[in-house]
This record gives sequence, C-alpha cells and structure tokens, in this order.
Amino acid sequence: MDKPRMIEHIGHAVDYTVFDVKWIPCSAKFAVLGSKPKGTGVLEIYELNETKVDLVKSIEKKSSFKCGTFGASSLRNRFMAIGDFDGRLQILDLERPEIPIFNTKAHNGIVNAIDGIGGTQINCGAPEIVTGGKDGSVKVWDPRQNDEPVVDISPPESSSSRDCWAVTFGDSHNNSDRVIAAGYDNGDLKLVDLRKLAVRWEKTEKNGVCSIQFDRKDIPMNKMVVTTLEGGLHVYDMRTQHPEKGFASVSEKNAGRSVGSNGVISGPKATVWAVKHLPQNRDIFVTCGGTGSLRLWNYEYPGKRKLKDSDEKEYGVAGSIYLLNSTAISTQPAHCFDWNTDKMGLGVVGAFDQTVRVLVTTKLNLY
Repeated sequence: MDKPRMIEHIGHAVDYTVFDVKWIPCSAKFAVLGSKPKGTGVLEIYELNETKVDLVKSIEKKSSFKCGTFGASSLRNRFMAIGDFDGRLQILDLERPEIPIFNTKAHNGIVNAIDGIGGTQINCGAPEIVTGGKDGSVKVWDPRQNDEPVVDISPPESSSSRDCWAVTFGDSHNNSDRVIAAGYDNGDLKLVDLRKLAVRWEKTEKNGVCSIQFDRKDIPMNKMVVTTLEGGLHVYDMRTQHPEKGFASVSEKNAGRSVGSNGVISGPKATVWAVKHLPQNRDIFVTCGGTGSLRLWNYEYPGKRKLKDSDEKEYGVAGSIYLLNSTAISTQPAHCFDWNTDKMGLGVVGAFDQTVRVLVTTKLNLY
C-alpha cells in the first residue's frame, strides 16, 4: 500500500512571529495569530487562490496574540476566541474584528493555551472556552454570560505555580458530561471532571506537556494524545480507567528527532510542539517537531481494548502507533497546525521561520 505524502502547496512569508493558525470553518480561509517585533498582536486572514494565498484582512492590537479557537462558536457566526500575552481573553467577529464582542482579563500573564467546544455540537452541552495561563490556572468561560469564569482551577496562593501549557475539552457527548485535560511545564497532566469539579486522574510525564488533544471531543472519551519536550509522544486509551493503574498508553520516545532519507532516526531529542487529529479519520494524527518536521501517525487498536486483573477489575489495553510519513518543512521548529474540516488532507502550519505553509496530504483515504 502506498504511504501518504505531505506536500507543501504554498509557502507564504510574513513579517512577524507566528504563534497559531486556524482554518475558518466552512471556508477556504485561514487565520494567523502572532506578534510583531514591536510587541503588538497581529491577526491576518488569508484566502486560498490556486497557487497562492491572498491577504483578506489584517488587524493589529496592543498585545501579542498567542492562541485562538473557533470551537465555541456556531458555523453561522464563526467568532474567534483569542488569548494574548497580557492575559486577556477576547472574542472577535472576523467580519468586524476591530472591537471585541467579549473581552476580559483572564490570567495574570500570558494565555498559553485555549480550546472551545459546544459551538457546532447538538445536545452536547453549553458553548464554553477553556484557557490555561502562565499563572498556573485553568479557567472555563461561558461567553453567553458575564466576564467571570464558570470554573476556576487555580493553584493555592501559598504554592509555587507552574505554567499551564496545554488545555483541551473532551467527553462532551451529552448535556451533562464534560472533562478538561491540562498539561503543565513540569510534566503534570490532569484530567478534571467538570460535572463533579474534581480531578478524575493525574499523572506526571518526564518532561513539560506541550500539547494535548482528544481524537474527538463530542463522544465518550476514546483516545488522547499528549506531546512533550524532548520528543515525547503518548497515546492514552481513555475508554477504561483502572482504579490504581489509570489509563493504558503507548509511547514513542523519538517523535521529535530527525528522520533521514533512508528512514533512520537520528540527532538530538526535540520538542513535539503540537498534535492534531485528522477530522475525517480520528486514528490518524499529525505532530509538529522542533526540528522543523511534520510527522503523520496511524493508531491501530489491539485485539481487545480491555481485560480484567486478578481482582476482576477492568483495565485498558493500549494499541500501537505507526509512522506513516515524515516531512521536513523548515530548519526552524514547526509549532502550530490545523486541518481543514471540509477538505480531507488540507492543512496549514506555522513555523518560527516566519512562514505559513499550506500543505496537501495524499492517500489518506486508504487508511
């Protein structure tokens, strides 16, 4: 069987540092968030035009933009929630982005991570936004309400706070269940049940957690991918939680290293900055590496996903992950990525070489 290939279709240089890229739902446009050299934030909207991209709109704000999501917005509105370096959470109408329709001081320090849910799902709970900050807190916001968080998970004032680097929603398959997963700079990983407002499970990875994503948010928890500093890639089977062992997982320790033309993995360990599941096939996902590489992975389930121990307690069984393709796009870290939900294999990636690239991945329908 021919393997998929990730091919650069368009490369577009910009004059600022790119921090996040997102496809605008139901369109051939994408948004780029970043920071100008003078410290101001920039939001640019581009539209695909055959072999190039056209700049549709560009706005500049006083503080650098760090992260964004469309997850809490309807397909009709397509409002973008954005976190910035001043700790503010804003929601912008991209048709009229100059004045935020929601604006609040969310964190003391940078909003490192953001995720949204409920904008397009039916009977899967309220539209909400989760943010993780440099101040170590994780907060959940309902944009229909006032500018106070509906959930605030902050470290005790007496303790030394850790940076929260990654947040994501999951398990939102009805109007009552919902969880958030949060990862921290010291490797802590927490799963919080929002219905009970309690930590359901926690673990410490060997390195800081850079990115987390469930394969789908609007179903009972199935799989969750976690990436870390120094090349860590972990896939957790979230269907079965053992009372002592937690969730089963499979790991790839060389996920951030370079892959030569002969397929040999070499070089120093590198950060795996981001993970994104293919919307049309949740068993395929891409990771962004500190060596400027993109890697496409396939997860295969085991023959049995759960077994029982000697005490008749069920525990999960992890599957296997296989590398489908590795593509070097830059000499600088590739750190943000987004799949287009309408066109399978169409992706956009940002790297620290101040270039935004549109990619086409072939032969994904074979998997």
